[in-house]
Amino acid sequence: MWTRRFILTAAAATLLAAPAGASDWRAQYPEVVFSIIPSENAGGVLNRYEPLMQHLSTVLGVKVTLRVANDYAAVIEAMRSGQVHVAHFGPSAYARAYQVTNGDVEPFATAMNSAGAVGYYSVLYVRADDKAQSIQDLKGKNLCLVDPNSTSGNNVPRFAMDKMGIDPDAFFGKLLYSGSHENAVTALLQGTCDAAFNWWNTEKESNLLRMAARGAVKADSVRIIMKSDLIPGSPTTLKRSLPEAMKADIKRAFLEAPVKGREAWLRISDGNATGYHEVKHEDYQVIIDLNRFVDRLRRKPS
Repeated sequence: MWTRRFILTAAAATLLAAPAGASDWRAQYPEVVFSIIPSENAGGVLNRYEPLMQHLSTVLGVKVTLRVANDYAAVIEAMRSGQVHVAHFGPSAYARAYQVTNGDVEPFATAMNSAGAVGYYSVLYVRADDKAQSIQDLKGKNLCLVDPNSTSGNNVPRFAMDKMGIDPDAFFGKLLYSGSHENAVTALLQGTCDAAFNWWNTEKESNLLRMAARGAVKADSVRIIMKSDLIPGSPTTLKRSLPEAMKADIKRAFLEAPVKGREAWLRISDGNATGYHEVKHEDYQVIIDLNRFVDRLRRKPS
């Protein structure tokens, strides 16, 4: 299920001597595998995360491998099966991983955005020349969601529409899953859909602006007609059953990266994140409840 484009960062890391007093976990785990849900194309993920993987390899004294999956479910399954030790999830994907792994996943950090806040938003885009001013104006049109396990691209939108009395399957002409946030914007601009949900942090930081920065789209080609309440920040997580010393070292390496590996760390957010904020499972209870709500919707008879 993994894309062929993956990178073994810091290939020479196996030649690095482990730090003095290194824990025994390095003998058992000579490689740490990190994965991330596909919010953009694989090349973009690799370009942004490679320097951080190299930094972590040096700090931990073992090879750190980045794997890019084709979909959210692949990362969840990889964490369950032990193929992945560290993963960056969206909130809903984390809640699903917690369920699927029977609690064998542990959140420990989320990035603070460019405003220094913890969390982000789901927004609904339409093309700039579309006359729609609200979601009610989209009846009979085609809507792009992202992935069934996407918080801002599926679960939060479905919850919001339910509160507005909108049944998406009946209200829209077609519901399409794009697979990634980038694909949703692309599908909107190509006319495959008439509106698309996406993640948005601040006026300076969004998937749209990330695409615009590399010339993939023009930032003024779409506009927002709907914005959610604040969503808990996307967590970086560990497999809970890993050795305690290993988890402690990995957590420390990540939490210290904004200072000790600053250039590499800033690259993952295009220079917009301001630091890490420590999180725990209880911080995502609202998302666990949201997932249960969405699951109940899926079980409703059509």
